[in-house]
Order: sequence, then structure tokens, then C-alpha cells
Amino acid sequence: MSSAQDDRPALGDSAWVEAQVHRGVRVAAAWTWRLLIIGAGLFVLGKIFLRFEEVFVPVAIAILVSALLAPMVGWLERRRIPRSFGVLVTVVLALAIVAAGLTFVVQQLIDGIPRMSGDIADSVSKLRTWLEEGPVGLNSDSIRQGSNDIISWLQEHEATIATGAIDTATVVTKLATAALLTIFLLIFFLYDGRRIWDFVTRIVPRAHRVQLRSAGEAGFRTLQSYVRATVLVALIDAIGIAIGLAILRVPMVLPLTALIFLGAFIPIVGSVAAGSIAVLIALATQGWVTALLVVVVLVVVMQVESHVLQPFLMGRSVKLHPVAVIIVIAVGIMFAGIVGGLLAVPVLAFVNTAVGHRSQGEATAVLLDEPVDLDPPRAD
Repeated sequence: MSSAQDDRPALGDSAWVEAQVHRGVRVAAAWTWRLLIIGAGLFVLGKIFLRFEEVFVPVAIAILVSALLAPMVGWLERRRIPRSFGVLVTVVLALAIVAAGLTFVVQQLIDGIPRMSGDIADSVSKLRTWLEEGPVGLNSDSIRQGSNDIISWLQEHEATIATGAIDTATVVTKLATAALLTIFLLIFFLYDGRRIWDFVTRIVPRAHRVQLRSAGEAGFRTLQSYVRATVLVALIDAIGIAIGLAILRVPMVLPLTALIFLGAFIPIVGSVAAGSIAVLIALATQGWVTALLVVVVLVVVMQVESHVLQPFLMGRSVKLHPVAVIIVIAVGIMFAGIVGGLLAVPVLAFVNTAVGHRSQGEATAVLLDEPVDLDPPRAD
């Protein structure tokens, strides 16, 4: 018998088998199966989210908006205004601001597009002249043939375009339904957030309930900081870029400003996409020099945002590396499109704080045994 076989009974079968595998391989295998299980769990959760997105998306948006509006509700309540009335005033005021902004932007689009069409026609004419007389050297017959091909394609796909219009109407109906559900949820999250959070955490065993409530409270504070800072950064970005567009006389400054403001809620990706539209409009109406100057304005504003605004406004409450932000946005967009990109970073910020939260001792745990309020801490 060999020495290995003699040692086998002494070590035990499992210990002997484990001793034959290199420690690095064992560690890699342990990490691999755990990561596979975590990945599978996240994949299943993503599929469930997509399957019931008509419900989960309004819930997520209502939580984000409640994080933004909760301080105002608390401020009104500290001035002895009943909470129900404070919630009503806050929600109505927020809806009025959103409705006024949308009405103004739509009106600007209606007024601006006809005026911009003449500039685009001039740019197309100049492009045609450049294609004929410039280095490309296309003849008029080639350009005319290209135009005819485009017209023929539109005629052949007329039914598809009509179907797309019907689908657009369906989307509008779904958006209206989702907006009503979001408003309904927002009212209850602002008014009764404490009891809702208490009810949700009761599904967790009592031994872990205190730590979960504490982690949730810390995560919600981070979410509040993130939402407030994001709104302020988006507003400053939009104002700065709007000033640059107005100086350069780019058409439809206000609609582009609104688009850039909304795009800023998706970090990095949203600002680049919204800014690209502004560059294209400047290129089509004012020429390549103005478009290049718009690019300079966008780069300067984004640099100020990255190096000054975000570190100053978010501070240490939201610690997310740019690489993590880009990856999580890409995953969110792959799973749920624009909505996924919008919700990805807030979810990451919440989870990052909640998971990293640690209990601060038995005395704190006893105090936190009461339901956690979703409102920010009140001043004495």
C-alpha cells in the first residue's frame, strides 16, 4: 500500500480528497458557484421586474419622488400643519410645476419646429450643393435617385408607419395609467410611509428585523441625498447649457434645455445623448462651426459637473465609482431600456449603503425596534 492510501483513513475521505485539490482551485470554485447563484437570482428578479413592469416602475418612481418631496412634508408638519394637508399641498404643487413645465416646452416645440424647418431646408440645399460641387462630386441624377428611393421606401412602409402611430397611442394610454398609479402611490408613501415600512419588514424574522430597518433607514437617507443632488445638478447643467445655446443662437433652446435636464437623471449616458441632439440641431441649422462650439459648451459644463458639482453636492453620502455607474446603467438599459437606466443608479446607491450598514450596538438596536419613518430626521 502507498503512503497516500495509508494516510487516507487517518485524514478522512473528505479531507483526503480536499488535500488533493490546490487551494487556489478550491477558492476559485467556491467563488464561482456563489457568483453563479447570485447572478441567477439577479437575472430572475430582472425577469420578474420586466414581467410586471406596469406595477414595479410606478412603485420605483413613486419612491424616488417621495425621497425628493418628503423633506417638504416634514417641514410643513413641523409648523403644525396636519400631515394629510401637507401631503396634499406638496403633491399638488409638484404636479402643477411639472404640468406647467410640460405645457411650456410643448408650446415652444409647436412654435419652434416650423421656424426651424426653413433653416433645415437651407442646410439641406447647401449639403446638396456641396455633394455636387465639392470633393464628393456626385451628379444631380444620383442625388435625385437617392431622393426617389427614400420616397419609395416611405410609400412601401406606409402600413408599418400607421401601425407605429397606433402603437404610439397605446403607449400614451399606458403612460397615463402609470402616471395615475404613481401619483396614488406617492400620496400614500408620503402620508403613511412609516406603517408601510413596518408592514414590509415584518416578513423578516424578528432577530434580523432591527438591523434590516436600520439598514433601510440609512439607505433611504442616501436615496434622498442622491435624488436632491441629482435634481440640482441637472438644473445647473440645463441652465448652463441653455445660456450657451442662446448665445450661439441655436433654435429651440428651451425644449433642448428641458431634454438636457431630463437626460441628466441618467448619469453620463443621458447627458451625452441629450447633448448629441443639441449638436445635431446646431449642425443642421447653424453649420459645423456652431455645432463645434456647442460641443465645447457641453464638454465644459460636464467637466464642471463631474469635478465640482457632484463631489460638492453629493459629498460622502453617495460613494459610487464611475466604472460601477457605467456598468450598472448599461445593465439597466439592457434589461428595461430607458427606465432601467434611470433606476439603476438610485438602486445601486440604496443597496450600497444598506448592505454596508452595520448595527451600532445593542442599545441602538433596541431603539430601532420601533417602525422606521421614511421621512428625514426632524430638527429639535
